[in-house]
Amino acid sequence: MRRILAIAAMAISMLNAQAQSTKWINNVKLSGYGMVQYQYTGRENAKSNSFNLRMARIALDGRILKDWYWKAQIQFNGNTSTLGSSPRVVDLFAEWQKYDFFRVKVGQFKNPFTFENPMHPIEQGFMSYSQAVLKLAGFNDRTGEHASNGRDIGLQIQGDFLKNSVGRNLLHYQAGVFNGQGTNVKDIDQQKNLIGGIWVMPVSGMRLGCFGWIGSYARKGKWTDENGDHSGVRSLQQRRYAFSAEYLKNDWTIRSEYVHSTGGAFAKTLVNTNDATASDCSLSTNGDQSQAVYALVIAPIIKEKLHAKVRYDMYQPSDGAEKQRTQYEVGLNYHFSKNLVLTSEYAYVNDRSLAKPNYSMIDMQLSYRF
Repeated sequence: MRRILAIAAMAISMLNAQAQSTKWINNVKLSGYGMVQYQYTGRENAKSNSFNLRMARIALDGRILKDWYWKAQIQFNGNTSTLGSSPRVVDLFAEWQKYDFFRVKVGQFKNPFTFENPMHPIEQGFMSYSQAVLKLAGFNDRTGEHASNGRDIGLQIQGDFLKNSVGRNLLHYQAGVFNGQGTNVKDIDQQKNLIGGIWVMPVSGMRLGCFGWIGSYARKGKWTDENGDHSGVRSLQQRRYAFSAEYLKNDWTIRSEYVHSTGGAFAKTLVNTNDATASDCSLSTNGDQSQAVYALVIAPIIKEKLHAKVRYDMYQPSDGAEKQRTQYEVGLNYHFSKNLVLTSEYAYVNDRSLAKPNYSMIDMQLSYRF
């Protein structure tokens, strides 16, 4: 870890020195954030009560030749089962931004799916992203893909246009082609994921959108089915869509999204490309249907300082409600400043896949950024 941090520091110093001595690269900025967490879980036979280092990120971004924006971001996690391989690249992309109505991004970045996926973890407001995003947008995806923070490698176009009388754009679009394998992994089945969305902004602060996802997730390995033993590449087709609504005004946040997915999943989640899960192509018993929905409100008690929040968060990993997991959450967020936030939350969980489905969670996080 020390060696990695030292190399990162040297690289940042060299880039800063280069930025000062050349004119074609400018506005280079170092930024980052950290999140320290306390969480209690009362789940039967899996109770926990621990302080955690949720994550830390360091990012470097800037501009090249005025029209190009670039960003590189590394993530570090604590209290994980893979401490040695925890540092990883989450963002590495460049975007041509000459025109507001047509921008081109290439590299590794967020999937253009749902409103919540591209949000900053601190600004998202709750102890974690919704289950709709975690399971159906590429975080800890139901397919069995490795943890990818909602990202993939590919190329995307996007833009805003159709300005009203006061110069506010009324329409946004985004569409991209991706490997479909998550972060830092090459394509396996030579099929690309097509992901995109469009939304309208009829009044100030409001967005109404819809999204689509067509593609696959694949592994190369062995599996057994009703036709016998097989080896090679097993590709699982994925078809997803989402409907989203959000209203941000006068320090209020109201947001809701529904996501539906059709497509199989592997039985085991990929953890390491060098272990057995990388070549285990057996299928999950959850089948090929899943859906999720959430709705939340974050309301100011003291404007831009203290907020109360509530969220309904439901996920069905299979066709039907027999394994449905629902969280009912309430909490408070206190902003010491724009860059220092304390969040607290109580969640009542009903998980029908468990013998004793009901339990409580308490979560507190101190998040800071620079």
